[in-house]
Amino acid sequence: MGVLRSSRLIQMKRTATIVVVGGAFLAWLAGAATSNRALAPQPIVQRTAIEVRGDELAVEVARLHERLRPTATPRRPGRNLFSFQAAAARAVPVAPLVAAPAPALVEAPAAPAAQLPLKLAGIAEDAGPEGPVRTAIISAPGQLFLVKEGESVMMRYRITRISADVVELVDLGDNSVRRLALR
Repeated sequence: MGVLRSSRLIQMKRTATIVVVGGAFLAWLAGAATSNRALAPQPIVQRTAIEVRGDELAVEVARLHERLRPTATPRRPGRNLFSFQAAAARAVPVAPLVAAPAPALVEAPAAPAAQLPLKLAGIAEDAGPEGPVRTAIISAPGQLFLVKEGESVMMRYRITRISADVVELVDLGDNSVRRLALR
């Protein structure tokens, strides 16, 4: 019986050792899984003034969009815009027995033609046998003209004289003179 008892004692020691080592292992594993460090507090986010104004603006835009929504549905139109119907005949008003004198016909003065927006962009000069030969550089919306004396611009003006800094044009419609100067 002594042998049996010592064998049982050995088994108990082994079991106790396994339980103690296993418990220590589980305690170590649980300690590694959880930390004892304190959690850092969540940072308080300070909103900048521009972000606050942006939020206020977004609320105002949403309010205005809501206000612009129609509250009533449109009525059905009373007429079809794509079909033609003759208008009902109107009654002609009766003229009074005594007729008022008709105003004298006066011919309206002719409205002056609007001047085209021309600008003198520059003057080029070449030496010629009788003196300098000048070429005017005239700009109009979307166009550029290189003209000499006697040539026409836009079928409306004729160049009469080119000096060192001024160009004279004659309107072919009413013979008025227009001067363009360098600026």
